[in-house]
Amino acid sequence: MKKIGFLSFGHWSPGAHSETRSAADFLHQSIDLAVAAEELGVDGAYFRVHHFARQAASPFPLLAAIGARTSKIELGTGVIDMRYENPLYMIEDAGAADLISGGRLQLGISRGSPEQVVDGWRYFGYAPGEGETDADMARQHTEVFLKLLEGEGFAQPNPRPMFANPPGLLRLEPHSEGLRDRIWWGSGSNATSVWAAKLGMNLQSSTLKDDETGEPLHVQQRKQIEAYREAWTEAGHEREPRVSVSRSIFALTNDTDRAYFGRDRHSRDQVGMIDENTRAIFGRSYAGEPDELVAQLKEDEAIQAADTLLLTIPNQLGVDYNAHVLENILKHVAPELGWR
Repeated sequence: MKKIGFLSFGHWSPGAHSETRSAADFLHQSIDLAVAAEELGVDGAYFRVHHFARQAASPFPLLAAIGARTSKIELGTGVIDMRYENPLYMIEDAGAADLISGGRLQLGISRGSPEQVVDGWRYFGYAPGEGETDADMARQHTEVFLKLLEGEGFAQPNPRPMFANPPGLLRLEPHSEGLRDRIWWGSGSNATSVWAAKLGMNLQSSTLKDDETGEPLHVQQRKQIEAYREAWTEAGHEREPRVSVSRSIFALTNDTDRAYFGRDRHSRDQVGMIDENTRAIFGRSYAGEPDELVAQLKEDEAIQAADTLLLTIPNQLGVDYNAHVLENILKHVAPELGWR
């Protein structure tokens, strides 16, 4: 069995061919799609987070709204850019959303990716310390976030508070028990996956990764997953970790599918520079008739190694079509691969 979720980048555009023309459209459609996905048997509804863009940004109002409308589906992010985050306020938002959902949040966090503006985190009031990078700052925010999620008191109470306090040092509220074990790190390299394992975070590996060996993406990801699990074991954590990979996968079952994604039958991995110093590999899309997809996906070593698969969706094509995309995978592909 493999958990299958969808990952939305949350685009909206006023373009003539977009079914998602505003931020309000995206938010309401995301709620409706999560409800439809739960009814289909999809395991997770995940959302990308970008700032200064016509895409999903602050995730917690959306996750809370979906949590109030659903009962089983996991709710997550892939990923929250920790360069922008106040970890204490984030704990309060995450705790509230998790409690509303009944403990279904699966929060993916990370250093983040190249953004729409130069050093966008500075506009949010954050800057790396002397001799540090923005990646260092993101990891520092993360370590504070993880520590305080444990729920131990750390703040000295006022001797004359407005309301009565429990005894001892105070923690952030609302505290959601168990959320600490449902934090994932979006890792773009083997080294950061090992770091995530040591800190007891689950692992998210997307369709974009540092090109560390020149091998196909799925091979590099499989090796990344192996390094992560080895580091997890060495760290002595008691629970079993979870690992997800993201893929664009489209089963072509009608003429509309073929018109939209038929050209992706011949997709291949691509390699390029995402910044001045980082050579990255971007994974191929999968598109084909269901039997073609089954044969291709059997060869994807990273999908086989992961316990969770996140399907990136074309959210601007509307709720009904995206529900159809998900149903195609659940009905025609997943059972043939032993995922259902």
